[in-house]
Amino acid sequence: MNILTRAELKILVEKQSGRCDSVSIFMPTYKTGPEIKQNPARLKNLLVKAEEQLEAILPRAVEARRFLSPIEKLQSDTLFWQHPGNGLAIFLSQDVLRYYFLPLSFEESVVVSHRFHIKPLLPLFSGDGTFYVLALSQNEVKLLRCTHYGVKGIDLAGIIPGSLAEAIGPEKTGRNLQYHTGAPGKGKESVVFHGQGPEKVDENNITRYFQQINKGLSQEILTGENAPLVLAGVNYLHPIYKKVNKYPHLFDKGIDGNPEGLSLDELHRRAWDLVQPYFARTKAEALNEYRTLVGTGHTSSNIEEIVPNAYRGGVKLLFVAPGIRKWGTFDPDSITVKLHEKAESCDEDLMDFAAAYTLIHRGMVYIVKPEDIPDGLPIAAVFHHERHHSEGGE
Repeated sequence: MNILTRAELKILVEKQSGRCDSVSIFMPTYKTGPEIKQNPARLKNLLVKAEEQLEAILPRAVEARRFLSPIEKLQSDTLFWQHPGNGLAIFLSQDVLRYYFLPLSFEESVVVSHRFHIKPLLPLFSGDGTFYVLALSQNEVKLLRCTHYGVKGIDLAGIIPGSLAEAIGPEKTGRNLQYHTGAPGKGKESVVFHGQGPEKVDENNITRYFQQINKGLSQEILTGENAPLVLAGVNYLHPIYKKVNKYPHLFDKGIDGNPEGLSLDELHRRAWDLVQPYFARTKAEALNEYRTLVGTGHTSSNIEEIVPNAYRGGVKLLFVAPGIRKWGTFDPDSITVKLHEKAESCDEDLMDFAAAYTLIHRGMVYIVKPEDIPDGLPIAAVFHHERHHSEGGE
């Protein structure tokens, strides 16, 4: 199972197929209860729709079924369905198969085009989308990927040590570790953990443990991310981790207490209470920046201007309305945008295109209701001052 990072998103965005056979499938999934058995059946129904769309492109029906066989195999894979999230996203082309269980409940949809359709993923990468919770204790480490609407644990096996004992060796940790402050040195308290025997774990060992965790997260999972990371753990662990942390978006406030006794839903709820005001403030600041810059040449609500600038990395802030599609094509060689009233063969959603390239060029995307978008249009952008100019304008 792949982890959907910005690096993964870049692979999906830049992958193109010459014959319009890139398949994108989205579906909600049940996480618990007897309804969980319905997940494979739901996928089967969506594969039927994908096959119907592919038959209009591929020369024979049997070729469409063969093309979809890698996804079909997932239906009966019991391991695949063991830990579903709120939603499942699958992407298939001639040489790419990616699938992700995510903390988003998607509407069922199938899109077949020359490019993967990533718009349903935007809430994960928008300015008020994803946040992470890192639950730290001596016995286990959990990393949760969260949105306002759901939470999904990330498999950390092989990426970071699963416990303090695994990081520094069980012979150094003892058992039933208890915390107290030791004799102060040079005006500072030292942290000591005593076990049942003569062994002890001091702050240096905890620091080495956290350094390994930080290295794994920074290099394998959080690289290129800009989502807030909230720490959960007993109070004295927070400053130790912050000293070794290299992730630039570690949240100042954290969740105090032993996270081993908290459910994923409870950790998610407590973290959301911390980050929600931050998300609201950053979105308001972004909208205010747009309004301030209107008329300066650094904003636009014209999709024919926004698309080429997004492709070239010129969009700093993008506001898009959910559920609205603008069909057409973009030729990067001639920097030409063509809009169509209805989807034509090999068209793509240019709203999706603009958002995707804004994200992979490190811009910020905000999902905003149509009535709240500046100028009352479904898309609006703030450009970098050094943006590449294109034909057209405000």
